[in-house]
Amino acid sequence: MLAPVLLGLLRIVQGISAGGEWGGAALMAVEHAPAERRGLAGSMPQLGVPLGLLLATAVTALMTGVISPGEQFLEWGWRIPFAASIVLIAVGYFVRIAVDESPVFQEIAAKKEQASVPIVELFRKYWHLVAIAALIFVGNNSVGYMSTGGFIPAYATSDAVGLSRTDVLVAMTFAATVWLVSTLGAGIVSDRIGRKLTYQIGYVWLILTIWPLFLLIDSGSLLNLYIGLGLVCIGTGLTYGPQASLYSELFPASIRFSGVSISYAIGAILGGAFAPMIAQALLDATGGTPAIAVYLIGMCVVALVAVSLVRDRSRIDLSINNQAEQEIGSTVFDKRPVPDRPRRMSASRS
Repeated sequence: MLAPVLLGLLRIVQGISAGGEWGGAALMAVEHAPAERRGLAGSMPQLGVPLGLLLATAVTALMTGVISPGEQFLEWGWRIPFAASIVLIAVGYFVRIAVDESPVFQEIAAKKEQASVPIVELFRKYWHLVAIAALIFVGNNSVGYMSTGGFIPAYATSDAVGLSRTDVLVAMTFAATVWLVSTLGAGIVSDRIGRKLTYQIGYVWLILTIWPLFLLIDSGSLLNLYIGLGLVCIGTGLTYGPQASLYSELFPASIRFSGVSISYAIGAILGGAFAPMIAQALLDATGGTPAIAVYLIGMCVVALVAVSLVRDRSRIDLSINNQAEQEIGSTVFDKRPVPDRPRRMSASRS
């Protein structure tokens, strides 16, 4: 009984660590970039998830299909992908210490204008924005957890579908590649048509492809699994690539790190944390996947409504000097006029 408890605790620690790292990486990428390329820059941290999935599924497929097939994988082969991930942790650490803090962070530090207790100010003044930003993420996170996470690979290899473990892992590697390419493409596209419209296109795409995904999986055809995953992963990329830039442009500089990180964490909990459990319960209760498809479509509809409630601020100045403009106008409900931007003080006065 101790083993699953410890595994659960370790996953919680991993989740807390990943949430903090994502917020820092997102701001570091977006705040370093020129305004016209924030979408592309912000998509770079997003590539970590599909790239990590690609590496994990590829290595696991190699272990199950070639190096340690059958019982050997259960005995010792599963440990190899876990041990190999230490290399990625080392790479991430060295990248982190080699990169300078963003210009906005340096401005805040120099002017000492960061909120003394940013999380208190965040929930006191911007709780509604945190809620909307979190709901924007729930659709992507729930579909991502289901399609490329644990549920669909497990379901596709169950007796109900009957595909082999290695074949499904290779299909997941393909899906991760599609997700990787579409995430990068979405970042580029969002610099041209805006974050909001890119998200809306992505969520409409997911709403239209989730139902066919489960029909294709239930057919028991490996080719159909590839088609279904490929279609859905285009949508997950479109709703994931612009996330770092969208979030960064929603929150004012003084509480941006807290706003971005906490919105991401809440969205991940509401979207992905319970999705596999809910899906399994629906499968057990109904005996089929249509109810799961309806559940995921509902999550995407919620996210589509949420992203439609924010304003696109793709070219807004993110510096601390533009705090007054950043504090208003993030949502369609905020009708306050944009204040005049303060002029920068001369070097002699500052």
